Amino acid sequence: MTTRIDTRFAALKQEGRAGLVTFVMAGDPDPVASLDILLALPKAGADVIELGMPFTDPMADGPTIQAAGLRALAAGMTLSKTIDLVKAFRSEDTTTPLVLMGYYNPIYVYGVERFLQDAKAAGVDGLVVVDLPPEEDAELCIPALKAGLNFIRLATPTTDDKRLPAVLSNTSGFVYYVSITGITGMAIPDYSHVGAAVQRIKNHTNLPVAVGFGVRTAANAASIAQYADAVVVGTALIDAIKSTLDVANKGTMKTTQVVASLVAELASGVRQASR
Repeated sequence: MTTRIDTRFAALKQEGRAGLVTFVMAGDPDPVASLDILLALPKAGADVIELGMPFTDPMADGPTIQAAGLRALAAGMTLSKTIDLVKAFRSEDTTTPLVLMGYYNPIYVYGVERFLQDAKAAGVDGLVVVDLPPEEDAELCIPALKAGLNFIRLATPTTDDKRLPAVLSNTSGFVYYVSITGITGMAIPDYSHVGAAVQRIKNHTNLPVAVGFGVRTAANAASIAQYADAVVVGTALIDAIKSTLDVANKGTMKTTQVVASLVAELASGVRQASR
């Protein structure tokens, strides 16, 4: 089964350019502003959207994304409401690929079978669940693939050639290469390593490789877009959201505009990169 993710990456390949993958947290800073931001992302140049599922203990995330999750939870966001947010997005955008990203605990509590049915029906295209290794594929990965969702796996600088085949065995959609060892939001120390890392992954798979962690500017994005099939940006967008909030941590008239402006700038960097 071909998903929106497969279709989008095929189109990007035909255009001869890398894509821009944007991460935002569902319900941050509040449900109304969150939907406005979601709808603005593709118009500003996002090719794929990753939507975070708020969780109280996001162990792979840095302070910025942790704070976004806490803001969303404080505003009443739940996994059920996250799925409703996807439905609302899909009522206006039927083509942009959307991936839910987060941790297994909320899905387990919701119920795996129910979650997969509801996510698929809402218009979710894929999942990134950072705390489920390949050894646990029977828990969620295999059922997700059977439900018609892509299951996107993370690879890191410490994922060696011996480990890569296991990581890639049931991966679909794309591979998300985390360009540093650490939490989200840290800077990439040396972009020259990205090309070699992407090639090493491509020696094991035909899937597109998206690279993220530490991308903040159009220049950062362009540097990665030379080598990767897509550039992932998250923390910089969350910082942009935070910079516009009022004293009650709610969105303002500036919120969507500031995020869309940054996405347009990043998209420009991605599109200008020579490959």
